[in-house]
Amino acid sequence: MLDVLDKINSFLWGTPSLVLLFGTGLFLTFKLRGLQFKKLLYAFKLAFTKEDKSAKASSESEGDISNFKTLMTALSATIGNGNIAGVATALTIGGPGAIFWMWIVGLLGMATKYAEALLAMKYRVKNKNGEYSGGPMYYVEKGLGTKWKWLAVAFALFGAFAALGIGNSVQSNTIADVMTTSFHIDNLVTGIVLAVLTGLIIFGGIQRISTVASFFVPIMAFLYVGGSLIIIVLNYDMIIPAFEMIFYYAFNPVAAAGGFTGIIISEAVRSGVSRGIFSNEAGLGTAALIAGNAKTDHPVKQALVAMTGTFIVTIVVCTMTGLVLLITGFWDPTGGAISGIEHAQSLDGGALTSAAFGHALGIVGEYIVSFSVIFFGFSTIVGWYMYGEKCFEYLTNYRFANTYRLIYIFATGLGAVANLELVWAFADMSNALMMIPNLIALLLLYKVIVSETNHYFNEYMPMMEAKPRKKAS
Repeated sequence: MLDVLDKINSFLWGTPSLVLLFGTGLFLTFKLRGLQFKKLLYAFKLAFTKEDKSAKASSESEGDISNFKTLMTALSATIGNGNIAGVATALTIGGPGAIFWMWIVGLLGMATKYAEALLAMKYRVKNKNGEYSGGPMYYVEKGLGTKWKWLAVAFALFGAFAALGIGNSVQSNTIADVMTTSFHIDNLVTGIVLAVLTGLIIFGGIQRISTVASFFVPIMAFLYVGGSLIIIVLNYDMIIPAFEMIFYYAFNPVAAAGGFTGIIISEAVRSGVSRGIFSNEAGLGTAALIAGNAKTDHPVKQALVAMTGTFIVTIVVCTMTGLVLLITGFWDPTGGAISGIEHAQSLDGGALTSAAFGHALGIVGEYIVSFSVIFFGFSTIVGWYMYGEKCFEYLTNYRFANTYRLIYIFATGLGAVANLELVWAFADMSNALMMIPNLIALLLLYKVIVSETNHYFNEYMPMMEAKPRKKAS
């Protein structure tokens, strides 16, 4: 079974899929005239400031949670262990140049994430509980017509399965490993605690999930990015050389040395693109599953907020990891800073990042990575539950929600004690099979995306700005 899944994944995550992802981002960037660059500051303003009172008063400003909580919930699911282990893996396989290509796919992915969120808002529906539901399955069915419903069902089916794997049991397994290695806590104990905590949160619905996410994400950012910045500042003289390596090796191979065979440019591109996609999820359609719950008066507003998540994950968090590994020399497969300790290729991605932090900050650095893995993993479990629930409720017409919750809680506990090689393989396949219908819909609905964008900036925004504001009594 594992051999079969590995062969399927080699095909699904091969060059054609990566070209489709990269090409979709490039196409949308062109059609939107580089909106993700021109409107980035405005997007951050929408995400981190209180919504305009005139918008709140609008009868069209409907939804379940604020733009900020929507972003935090999406980030809780997106900022994960891929930002720690994934970047390290990309560097050891593709060299420093992989970071450059990770930036490129992140910047283009902002346009993809923008498009996903916009369509999720435009085609969202209200379920029987009075909450909004959106996502690729809705904009596939409602935007492309009922003849495409099979594609919507396929997305929802694989999304519900992917949530149990990559978003849940894989994360609890990683947390359990860290708890055993760093704190000598048995995997079974970790599994039980994680299952109980997950149950307490997800049975509280989207309001509790978004509140927990809004609490965890800033802590995660402070802990991990703060630790990274300390290392970078302490080694400030290595910052410019690190960036020089990134730009140089993006277009030049890493030379062979000793028993090391070198790294060709195609490996830098492939590693950067694939790990960039895994880190920010742009193109998978996951962010669209929560974007439809945003309380806002125009789809473009939430779309702009959603695209900031890709910037935060790839340009900020992944860059921090990359710079720490380059500055400390722990990316170097020929030995570098870890000569006499352990060969770079003998460590997996997470252990490599932990070793780099430990080398720079001692035991404190190792604990920073350990706690980051725990926070990242648990927030991913909570955030991905919303993705799985939205997919499951589409498949079952909003029935059996509690059944899925119980299955999800059980998967959390099981993941901590199970051998997840098969789960990893199935989750990778599910992710790819989510991505394909989503990208097809984005390409076929690009005219809707462009039209809504033009309407907001050319008509709606000027109209709202021209409205007289009521003076406070």
